[in-house]
Amino acid sequence: MTDPHIVGFAHTAFGKSEAPDTESLMAQVAGPALDHAGIPAEDVDGIFVGVFNNGFSDQDFQGALVGMADERLARVPATRYENACATGSAALYGAMDFIASGRGKVALVVGAEKMTATPGVAVGDILLGASYRKEEKGVTGGFAGLFGQIAQSYFQKHGDKSEELAMIAAKNHANGMANPYAHMRRSFDVAFCNTVSDKNPSVAGPLRRTDCSLVSDGAAALVLAAPEVADGLARAIAFRARAHANEPLALSRRDVTRFDGARRAWEAAYASAGVAVGDLDLVETHDCFTIAELLEYEAMGLAAPGQGGRAIREGWTAKDGRLPVNPSGGLKSKGHPIGATGVSMHVMAAMQLLGEAGDMQVRDAGLAGVFNMGGAAVANYASVLERVS
Repeated sequence: MTDPHIVGFAHTAFGKSEAPDTESLMAQVAGPALDHAGIPAEDVDGIFVGVFNNGFSDQDFQGALVGMADERLARVPATRYENACATGSAALYGAMDFIASGRGKVALVVGAEKMTATPGVAVGDILLGASYRKEEKGVTGGFAGLFGQIAQSYFQKHGDKSEELAMIAAKNHANGMANPYAHMRRSFDVAFCNTVSDKNPSVAGPLRRTDCSLVSDGAAALVLAAPEVADGLARAIAFRARAHANEPLALSRRDVTRFDGARRAWEAAYASAGVAVGDLDLVETHDCFTIAELLEYEAMGLAAPGQGGRAIREGWTAKDGRLPVNPSGGLKSKGHPIGATGVSMHVMAAMQLLGEAGDMQVRDAGLAGVFNMGGAAVANYASVLERVS
């Protein structure tokens, strides 16, 4: 089996959208993605939709909503995926399996979420649906509380890394200034991010507001095509490798100071691609909280366990560093509409490889990594992308 290529994409601005629901958000990207690919809607063989929902909307059966915006897509087989914060990557990998198996030649992948219309307390409870409620429903601070516990455990084992987390936040906000799709295009210096204040209050454990990603609305779409179809199109991004690894849902069954599922996903992707971390030119990684990005430095092999702080302190992950991480601004600045995130991350990487990233562009980007995770590093997706044409 040969994996399909990314041949087109579209992306809304992330943030507080005037679009009333996911149906409207998906309508903003489905047609434009096909136009970008140069593929008519009539040629789409399957639609793969990523929406977490879990209470953000009383309208479910969201796979069918893409066809409500475009009559030409209304009778195309459509499936909705959900895998917590990795929902978008789950839909993408499902579409890739569909084409690789020979069941179709063109697939449309759409990820979306409408979050800001939901009251804050309800948002926290909805997101806790991605935890193991039997043990974790009482965690103070909701999902931020879970990552606050992870940060506290890491600090106890390896020392206080609050300043390193502030440096990650400052880096990603600086990068997000160049991203026209970002929810928060505002720069914060390390001192601000590292200081608890009225404007940057403590959220959970050692995490401050600047350590936490944003509640956002948004959508992103990718068009995938079999290699023989992609050969005749204007642009094509290949998957040099992709891997998916899982860990137990309950934090009590894991060492939370290591993202072992993320490590296994990266190792499998490297082995399949025949590359190492040093061969990558950039990475888009899942910084739902700054402690997650720090742990992901270690999981991707950039730093040894307990040494992730070196990567940010020594400038390795800066846009002009040895491995730029989150040149888009990441979830921290770009925003985190759950179902859209995994699709968005692959769009951002594809833009870099095509030289279409504008002010976000990393010089001479030829090989990109993407890491998207669901829950607290439970479902882990690692992709290695390269340009074909």
